[in-house]
Amino acid sequence: MNSTYLHKSAASKSWPAPAKLNLFLHVTGQRADGYHELQTLFQFVDHCDYLDFHVTESADLVLHSNLGDAVADSDNLILKAAKSLKRYTQYKGGAHIWLNKLLPMGGGLGGGSSDAATTLVALNALWKTNVTPSKLAEIGLALGADVPVFINGLAAFAEGVGEQLISVQPNEPWYLVIVPDAHVSTKDIFQDPDLPRNTPKLDMKRLLTQQWTNDCQKLVTTKYPQVANALSWLVEYAPSRMTGTGACVFGEFTHSQQALDALAELPADMHGFVAKGMNKSPLLTRLEQL
Repeated sequence: MNSTYLHKSAASKSWPAPAKLNLFLHVTGQRADGYHELQTLFQFVDHCDYLDFHVTESADLVLHSNLGDAVADSDNLILKAAKSLKRYTQYKGGAHIWLNKLLPMGGGLGGGSSDAATTLVALNALWKTNVTPSKLAEIGLALGADVPVFINGLAAFAEGVGEQLISVQPNEPWYLVIVPDAHVSTKDIFQDPDLPRNTPKLDMKRLLTQQWTNDCQKLVTTKYPQVANALSWLVEYAPSRMTGTGACVFGEFTHSQQALDALAELPADMHGFVAKGMNKSPLLTRLEQL
C-alpha cells in the first residue's frame, strides 16, 4: 500500500462508503460449506468512509490511504474489488484510489464491505464499463457477504448468507453508536461452538413487527467485556443492541438532540458518534450526481 496519504478536498465530490447497522440478526442454520444462514435487517447511517478515484491510462491500481500498514495490499478489499471489476470487464486502464478511513475496523459496521462496494460502483461509472447492478452484486458477493447490500443501496431484509435482499422501509431514527475498544473477528464468532445456530425462520412481516434481537450479542458480550459495558451503559438511555458480530452497539432515538445529549454523557473511556438512519444509501445519491 502506498504510504503517502493525500486527502482530497470536498470539491472533488468524494464517494461515500456508509456504515450499516443490523437492526436484527438471526442465525437460522449452517450450510454444508460452512457459511451460516441468516435473517437480518440492514439499514445505512450517514457516517461514512470516503473514497476518491482518478482514472488512469496506465493499467496500475494504486491505493493511498490513512490506514498505514494496518491492512496488507493482498488483503485489502478495495484493491480486490477494483481488480475483480477490471478482470471481469477486461478494462485496460487503471486508477489511483484515495481512502479516508473514518469507520472503525472490526466493529460490525461493514466498513470494509462498504469500501469494496463503493469501489465497484464508482469505477464501473468512471470506467464506463456498464456492468449491471445485479452483476456488480454478484462480483461483490465473492468479496464478502455484506457487499451486495451496499451495492443495492436500499435498506433491506436479507436471507441466505445475507445476499438475498428485499427492500424495506423501516423508521429512520437517530442512533448513538458506541465503538468499544475491541476488534471482534467475524470469523471467530461464526466458528464459536457457543453461537446459536437454530433460531426458527420467520416470515418477513412478523420479523419486522416483533422485538428485534441479535443472536451474536450474548456470545460477544461474554467474550468482550468492553462490549458488555458499552451496552449496559447505553441501554439506560434508549433501546439498544449490538450490530453484526460487534463490537459496536447502538441506541435508537427519535430526535438528534436526544442522541447528542446521551453522547455528551458518554464515560471518558468510551467513544462514539451520532448518525441518522437512512433507507437510501448516500452512495446511490452520489451516483445520481454524475
